[in-house]
Amino acid sequence: MGATSSGTEDESGFRNEVVLRGRVSAAPQERTLPSGARVVVVRLVIGREQTVMTRGSRQRSDWVECAAWSGGMRRKMLRWDEGDVVEVSGSLRRRHYRSAAGSSSIVEVEALDGRRITRASPT
Repeated sequence: MGATSSGTEDESGFRNEVVLRGRVSAAPQERTLPSGARVVVVRLVIGREQTVMTRGSRQRSDWVECAAWSGGMRRKMLRWDEGDVVEVSGSLRRRHYRSAAGSSSIVEVEALDGRRITRASPT
């Protein structure tokens, strides 16, 4: 079995597919990395469903960082506004980076596709 068009399945049959629907918590941020690569990052807030793990927890939501690397997806995410409800599909990635505090890493969703579901309510 070969790779799918979205690149989420390898020869072993492993899959790395994520679909999230949530609220954009702040304006998208565009960054240029030291390598010259450009990325747009959005944080989604996603309501928690009750599961065995979350039962009894007072935490009602989770947040997930989503990063767009392709030009088309970066442009799409830059049009999203704080409070918009959006859907993102992609793959989980661990990205390593350096900061003033030293080397670190983050797990984020590489956003391969996405769309706005509803616009934020005007204030």
